[in-house]
Amino acid sequence: MKNQLNDMKLLNKTILITGASSGIGCETALVCSREGAKVIITGRDENRLNETFKQLEGEGHLIIAADLYHFQDIVKLVTECPTLDGIVHSAGITAHMPVNFINQQHLNTIMKINFEAPVLLTSMLLNKKKINNQASIVFVSSIATKLAYFGGAIYTASKSALESYAKSLSLELSQKKIRSNVIAPTFVKTKMVDETEKTISPESLERMKSLHPFGFGEPHDVASAVLYFLSDESAWVSGAKLEMGGI
Repeated sequence: MKNQLNDMKLLNKTILITGASSGIGCETALVCSREGAKVIITGRDENRLNETFKQLEGEGHLIIAADLYHFQDIVKLVTECPTLDGIVHSAGITAHMPVNFINQQHLNTIMKINFEAPVLLTSMLLNKKKINNQASIVFVSSIATKLAYFGGAIYTASKSALESYAKSLSLELSQKKIRSNVIAPTFVKTKMVDETEKTISPESLERMKSLHPFGFGEPHDVASAVLYFLSDESAWVSGAKLEMGGI
């Protein structure tokens, strides 16, 4: 058992994972718990969060239900959160729309969840001194930021903004040895991808499929990469962006 514990990459680390009720966030929570972390999972669907929670290994985990669209829920999450050694900003939405149909509500919703929420959450956690020195912050973006496609203008803009923010964050937090990195996967087989297939043109979907030499990914593929950025193995890596999927 002693050797097994020594092999755990996140032993004695406390990790917050947003969007942990499904997809990449859920799988990342499971992987982190298997690697010895105390995991704080958050999301807006408490029932699905409970399903994730039941699958976690180890002890000391915590559920904090929060809808990051609402500022008061961000405040609640920060207040209830313990001091952290890592954060995974996995929560996100996609709602593709041709540019001539974009309206204020569409713009507000996408930007609030994909960009404003992780920025405000990170800022508040820092202000409340709830991020330890030498911690790791991981942002889940998308390969879509470099691949223009019909209907993706606001989604890709929100993720591009997030990537730029993460790069600046890495510089500003460098004195505390807090790392800030980005994961940018291509299509991963999650509920979000299922919804995406309903909202983009068949031609765009076929084009995306043709660009994937290894096929669409699985949540575990991304979670394994996130694990590297959360672990001490990436102690010399900050301001980086890992593109996944072979495109």
